[in-house]
Amino acid sequence: MFETGSTDSAVQAFESQRDRLRAVAHRVLGSHADAEDVVQEAWLRLSRQDATAIDNLPGWLTTVVGRISLDVLRSRQARPQAPLDDRLPELLVTLDEAPAPDDDAVFADSVGLALLIVLDSLRPGERLAFVLHDVFAVPFDEIGRILGKSTDAAKMLASRARRKVRAAERPTGGGREQRQVVSAFLAAARRGDFEDLLRVLDPEVRLTVDTPGGVVVTLGATKVAARARLAAGAAAVGRAAFVGGLPGIISWREDGTPLSVLAFTVTDGRITTITAVVDPAKLAQMNLPDPARVARWPHDAGGRSAASGRSAGVKEAKL
Repeated sequence: MFETGSTDSAVQAFESQRDRLRAVAHRVLGSHADAEDVVQEAWLRLSRQDATAIDNLPGWLTTVVGRISLDVLRSRQARPQAPLDDRLPELLVTLDEAPAPDDDAVFADSVGLALLIVLDSLRPGERLAFVLHDVFAVPFDEIGRILGKSTDAAKMLASRARRKVRAAERPTGGGREQRQVVSAFLAAARRGDFEDLLRVLDPEVRLTVDTPGGVVVTLGATKVAARARLAAGAAAVGRAAFVGGLPGIISWREDGTPLSVLAFTVTDGRITTITAVVDPAKLAQMNLPDPARVARWPHDAGGRSAASGRSAGVKEAKL
């Protein structure tokens, strides 16, 4: 523990680093609440040290925060359910029938969601190495010590993460192609066609569902397809939409209550991530379109819009 004479200087030194440490933990973990907990734990660990014996206090604190954050990430991976907190940005939701947004606007709006999705899909070591080096310019030798790996291994982890992030910045395929893939997924879910679901899902697809109790993560095409078949019959009506700049769908119950908002990332003709919001409180805050307008669209027995003649798979989807 600190001697009495060194306590004030240690507190001052720590407080001078608090904002930076909080920023590091938040970027790594994507949660303000978790970041605050990590910073508090770092202070407790510092309080058990002789601060005067630490040559580079900022570096020492970064190492401690990095290691604690790594433990949190590994815990999430082992038990993929955690409070959502503020990890998802506010999502702009527009019906697919609206005039197509400018490509640059769509891309700018989708970056926040796409980046958070891909960060959540990274392995703990990859995420830590990428954030510490590419965002905070922490040298790879320090990152290696945090991870318990060599400098070259830390570089490799950051490089892998960087490739994944760049691939997610602009999903491959045009907007029409992406919506067609999403439509095929929705149609297969409604039919309960397991094999067709597997055809449009990436083998390592990640489904993240924001529920009232927190985030539930499902990994792998088989498990995601099984959940999609079970959930397909819950909605009375659904409409194709842009969600955070990504192709998605909004669904409502019979009484017009919002049921879910989903966003899809499509890469090389397959769905790689699905982000779903089903928490009624968050859905109520999303300024969704009027469901009465959706309910007025007539359908013929073939599942096509009688008003437009377009396939229900693209413009309108019963879930």
